[in-house]
Amino acid sequence: MKRPAGPAARPGRPTPPRAPERPAQPVGGSGRGADDQSGRSGSGGRAEADAPTEPIELPKSARKAASTSTSTAEPTSTATATAGPTGTPGGLAARLTLPGRGAKPVADTPTGSGSGATTSEPDAPAAEHTPTTAAADTPLTARAARGRLRAARRARKQYERNEVRRFTSRSRHRRNLWLAAAGTVIALVAFVLVGVFSPLMALRTIEITGTSRIPAADVAQALDGQLGTPLPLLDLAEVKAQLSEFSLIRSYVTESRPPDTLVVRIVEREPVGAIVSAAGFDLVDAAGVVIQGGPDRPEGYPLIDTAGGASGTGFQAGVAVVGALPEGIRAQLDTVTAATKDDVALTLAGGARVVWGNAERSEYKALVLAALIVSHPVGSVTEYDVSSPDSAVVR
Repeated sequence: MKRPAGPAARPGRPTPPRAPERPAQPVGGSGRGADDQSGRSGSGGRAEADAPTEPIELPKSARKAASTSTSTAEPTSTATATAGPTGTPGGLAARLTLPGRGAKPVADTPTGSGSGATTSEPDAPAAEHTPTTAAADTPLTARAARGRLRAARRARKQYERNEVRRFTSRSRHRRNLWLAAAGTVIALVAFVLVGVFSPLMALRTIEITGTSRIPAADVAQALDGQLGTPLPLLDLAEVKAQLSEFSLIRSYVTESRPPDTLVVRIVEREPVGAIVSAAGFDLVDAAGVVIQGGPDRPEGYPLIDTAGGASGTGFQAGVAVVGALPEGIRAQLDTVTAATKDDVALTLAGGARVVWGNAERSEYKALVLAALIVSHPVGSVTEYDVSSPDSAVVR
């Protein structure tokens, strides 16, 4: 590196010759280099003892670059040039310091009289003044200490709560499940109790459906004793006893419609024929229950003449045959006779007789009879024999 020119010589003195440049020493060996320089100046450099030296200055651009160097720069390198023996009056010592980590540019310093050349060490790095450092330097008052203590206690309690929640998560989950199940059961029990004992569920309306021969108002009036009773507490045995008084009811179904309605669906008995009675004629259903009676024969129904009346086996066989006949043939049926269950015979309105036999395969026999009537209308024959349907006979 070319050595910059020094300042002008002092007035009144001759300009001394320049001292030869010497290589810069590293930071780690700065003290050792100073000793070596002192030794060399004492032994081999006596001839230049009286020669004063002039300070070495860096250009302004080099100083500016050194002042803006980053903290990641290499350790400071120092070059020191000394001239003259110790004690030289007016002697000057110059030190060149390249900026680095923890070092600042050092201005040229004149050396005073003394026992040897003096060199300046790198400056210590300036302490960083941050808010934390400033707060730490602030003296802690009793109020601030109490505040910090309370904050520490709160943080400790929060930490303990979090740890407890973490270690008890499974037990809390099981507890929540049990609580949910218990709550569901309690809700169901409460609902049942409210439905059973609350007056909101008391019976106020009775609805009757499915009646044609029986007046619906009579059935509803028979069930008036259940009014005011909660729907779950209705006495169904009493309802059955009250409805059994109506002989035309074959079956019934009750339905509770919250909050206050009872629906009764009735299936009435269907008459299948008339039987001879002491009073004249009784209209009966398939079970032999008398639907109505009178001195005159009911129109539209066949007369069932069986041994033993409605309780005999011939009656049941004759009723089964009547139920298997198509509607068209049933409308032409006049009488049904059956001495036993195996000799059922029918008489049509035109006078033709049908030999039926027993009640087995009645549906198939009805189909065969319908085909025979189509091919041989009533009046053209006197008898249809379908007791053996696979080989029916027309006479």
